[in-house]
Amino acid sequence: MRFHKEGYKIIFNSLLINLALAIFIWVLPLVIQVKVVLLVLPALLFAWTIFFFRFPNRKVNRGDYILSSADGKIVAIEETFESEYFKEKRLQISVFMSGFDVHVNWYPFEGIIKYTKYHEGHYFFARHPKSSEKNERSSIVLEKEEGKDVLIRQVAGIMARRIVYYAKPGDEVEQGEELGMIRFGSRVDFFLPVSAVPDVKMGQKVRAQKTVIAHFA
Repeated sequence: MRFHKEGYKIIFNSLLINLALAIFIWVLPLVIQVKVVLLVLPALLFAWTIFFFRFPNRKVNRGDYILSSADGKIVAIEETFESEYFKEKRLQISVFMSGFDVHVNWYPFEGIIKYTKYHEGHYFFARHPKSSEKNERSSIVLEKEEGKDVLIRQVAGIMARRIVYYAKPGDEVEQGEELGMIRFGSRVDFFLPVSAVPDVKMGQKVRAQKTVIAHFA
């Protein structure tokens, strides 16, 4: 198993902190059975940190459609007004990532990066409808061709404290190429043309690089 480069420092710090916690528990004047039970906590915390930063190696489900950029669950399929870049009504599809989902993000189709912007913000629960506009977030506009473009928004959740993306305007990217990652619970919003046709339903589990979420009309 490989890990995302953004996680190396956090994994190392987690090892030190949980090792110190384990030593502290071990020297407490408690019976051995109680110590063993308490030692489960630092072990689980370290195991979860490693699990969170896993970086799966998947074969991209390439095709003339829009793939999910994130692992998680579909929590929104609706028309909404996108006010940052397009300034028009768009079809929004949102994927919520729990703390147990892979948090690496990938591009949904091949194209050219037209726009990027990072926004500071709050840390409301990522399922909250206003999190897309109020939370810490990044916005990336990817264009396949004229009329076939999408704004991909990485949204921080209540636990997230850093959004990472590598896109720069003018970059040409491939379908399934790494976009970046979001640390801990979060979501990814897609703002598609209203003519786009969804291929998912509410509550559906999706996998990045694999699940087709929509296609351009």
